[in-house]
Amino acid sequence: MRNQFSNTAAACALAIACLASAAGARTPAPAAQAAPAPPVSSAVAAPTYTSIPLEIAVNRPAAEVWKRIGKFCDIGEWLRIPCTITSGKDGEFGAVRSVANEVLVGKTELSYTYTQPVRDGRPYNLYHGTLEARPVTPDAAREADRARRVTQFNAALANMKILAEGGTLPPAPARGRGAPASGVAGREN
Repeated sequence: MRNQFSNTAAACALAIACLASAAGARTPAPAAQAAPAPPVSSAVAAPTYTSIPLEIAVNRPAAEVWKRIGKFCDIGEWLRIPCTITSGKDGEFGAVRSVANEVLVGKTELSYTYTQPVRDGRPYNLYHGTLEARPVTPDAAREADRARRVTQFNAALANMKILAEGGTLPPAPARGRGAPASGVAGREN
């Protein structure tokens, strides 16, 4: 998707450049005027792009999470910085927030995508991000539980092997909140 966006953006930039050249070619410059200074580009000549996906599990339904932290200027509260909507309305396409003049460019029921515009004197790096509250599906929750159990019982099998081969086990790791480890083993479904 990102390459598709980059290719689309490059194609759009190329189209705009061609239109600008064509417009310039039709209008001859007056002979008496000095040639204008060449434009200065904010584009990075050989950019290196980086993706930084981050996530955290929240013990609430996604709709409740989004209602609490999903408005475009809620960033001010959770980053503890000032945020105001400087143009448009919070949550609508094209809204601009005071945080780096970021523009709301996409949204769903539980997400939004923003970008930072080109700014004079700063290299343009195509910075953008998406904030999303994604519900954990029952299948994903079941798979996470299964993976936890597989890990737990593989450790138990490894301990059985050590004991069966005449070895001894190291002390058990501390378990949550000072509770003693259970000595009962069994099969879980």
